[in-house]
Amino acid sequence: MMQSLRQDWFSNVRGDVLAGLVVALALIPEAIAFSIIAGVDPKIGLYAAFSMATVIAFAGGRPGMISAATGAMALVMVMLVKEHGLQYLLAATLLTGVLQIGAGLLRLGTLMRFVSRSVITGFVNALAILIFMAQLPELTNVSWHVYAMTAAGLGIIYLFPYITRAIPSPLVAIVVLTFVSIALGLDIRTVGDMGELPSTLPVFLLPDVPLNLETLKIIFPVSMTLAVVGLLESMMTAAIVDDMTDTTSDKNRECVGQGIANITTGFLGGMAGCAMIGQSVINVKSGGRGRLSTLVAGVFLLLMVVFMGDWVARIPMAALVAVMIMVSIGTFSWASLRNLRGHPKSSSVVMISTVIVVLATHDLAKGVLVGVLLSGVFFAHKVGRLLSIKSEATDGGQSRVYRIRGQVFFVSAEQFISAFDFKEDIKKVCLDVSHAHFWDITAVGALDKVVDKFRRAGVEVEVIGLNEASTTMVDRFATHRKAVRVEVLS
Repeated sequence: MMQSLRQDWFSNVRGDVLAGLVVALALIPEAIAFSIIAGVDPKIGLYAAFSMATVIAFAGGRPGMISAATGAMALVMVMLVKEHGLQYLLAATLLTGVLQIGAGLLRLGTLMRFVSRSVITGFVNALAILIFMAQLPELTNVSWHVYAMTAAGLGIIYLFPYITRAIPSPLVAIVVLTFVSIALGLDIRTVGDMGELPSTLPVFLLPDVPLNLETLKIIFPVSMTLAVVGLLESMMTAAIVDDMTDTTSDKNRECVGQGIANITTGFLGGMAGCAMIGQSVINVKSGGRGRLSTLVAGVFLLLMVVFMGDWVARIPMAALVAVMIMVSIGTFSWASLRNLRGHPKSSSVVMISTVIVVLATHDLAKGVLVGVLLSGVFFAHKVGRLLSIKSEATDGGQSRVYRIRGQVFFVSAEQFISAFDFKEDIKKVCLDVSHAHFWDITAVGALDKVVDKFRRAGVEVEVIGLNEASTTMVDRFATHRKAVRVEVLS
């Protein structure tokens, strides 16, 4: 217990504190931007960023992962805020947390094992592209100073590590460019131009909504969508950080942690949030590994916007754009482009489809859903092709034994039926299925069809070697069970 506590919190204190500071600075403009998308005051997003990061540092299942208000969640809230107002959003945030805790207790986090590597790669690549595209508004119709500052920021980020890695280069870039902007009096867009920063700490409050069935009808669909999108994005982010740090995470604990964080956020006047892959990548690349980095990010963010708001407001957006471009470049899986020719075509199709759907809809959940469905289709097709049926004549050609090997289910059922010769002039057929498995009703129906066709041709049928699971399916759904001799594999 103590060893785990020390590892999660105090094994990388210096790196975690510095990385948390970088993340806190990068969180501010994004939290404000997502508040604007959702149609709420900037402080709602900033309070959410503080609350989510602080709580998830203790309750989450993935050390070093950053949670806050996100674009994907903000898009879900738009209509609720527009039609019913902020108080209903806060109530929906609380219900979102309850639903996520329920998902964690039901151990739905283990469903991540059904997400293939190709889907994760597509998710990562799409997110990298979206992160880059999100910076373009800051780089269009602007003065040359902005381009110069952004280029200088990228130069510092990539070249400063050659001097020393003791201080995260993104932090150096933000500090240096801020002082340059102030010293030269550059007329460029700053964090303060994004929206008014809060001047007070968040306070505990209850959503001012009627506690009745009508309220539940209004917020439940939104809360359910928020819970699913939030958990999906969080699970995917956890998997990516697992890979980057070569460590493991507790997905079910993360589900519960996200729920607790959202409930806390709702009571503190913040909007629902989830894990942020962009900020999590910044954290890892800046040296953050433990829970302390997440806690520092949340606490520093609140302290900076409340007590150092005048200075934070003067940070040039160009500096933060440079950091996010670095994240975009580092997030994209460049190896996936080289592997398009070498990897199986099905894997490439899944990866590319995931990217296209995410970019077309700006919805990470839809992209992952399409990727998972395609992966399932390709897998089922591949397994279905592994079915093998061989036969040999016995009793001087009066009987025939069919030896079936492989998986019989809805994909391979037609192949199973077509492998038999129903016109052959024989008296008896033996179906040896000791090396086969019948998975579903379609498979049992196919076996029924084969038996029925042979019987109508006047052929005696014997089925041998059914394993216990297949026997259960046959007993429940087959119509031929009493008409033929069936031998169960012991």
